[in-house]
Amino acid sequence: MESKRNVPLIIGAFFAIYVIWGSTYLLNKIAVAELPPFMLAGVRFTVAGLLIFGIAAILGKSLRITKKQLGNTILVGFLFLSFGNGVVVWALKYVDSNFAALEISAQPLIVLLMMWILQGKKIQSSSIVGIFLGVLGMYLLINQKAVLEQENALLGIGMIFSAMLAWAYGSLFVGRADFPKNFFVNTGYQMFMGGLMLGLMS
Repeated sequence: MESKRNVPLIIGAFFAIYVIWGSTYLLNKIAVAELPPFMLAGVRFTVAGLLIFGIAAILGKSLRITKKQLGNTILVGFLFLSFGNGVVVWALKYVDSNFAALEISAQPLIVLLMMWILQGKKIQSSSIVGIFLGVLGMYLLINQKAVLEQENALLGIGMIFSAMLAWAYGSLFVGRADFPKNFFVNTGYQMFMGGLMLGLMS
């Protein structure tokens, strides 16, 4: 019975991944044809941060945080949003949105490798096989003639990969850093600070 009740949640989760998350690359691809990439992403995250602050206020959550927490949210906002997302939006000027989404789908492989390199964590044999297949898949994907024939395609590929490195390091950092306890407050600061930095970068 429990598994049957989870079916709608599973379907909803896959819908969110494939439609909501996946479509952002297409929408960004369309938008960067008319707007500066960093300004586009900056407005998006600044507005999102303000909206989340509003939700936190409605829920009666205090927006006060410590200096250390502020510094951590600024760093994570830069890694995930200012650099991580901003560079991906910029890269969409050089690669197709479907390719960008496929390349970024290899993000877990980057996290595993970074955990091994930076934290010395052992990688299970099954994970090693997964990493090998993932790298092989990325090679076959990137080596496609249609992709490489696009002007500055290699630049776009490299930009996305650098963003993936930023995301991976950020993922490891958030596991040990001090952040506001409330989800809305924490996310709001990351979004708002990341958006402000993108505005400055634009």
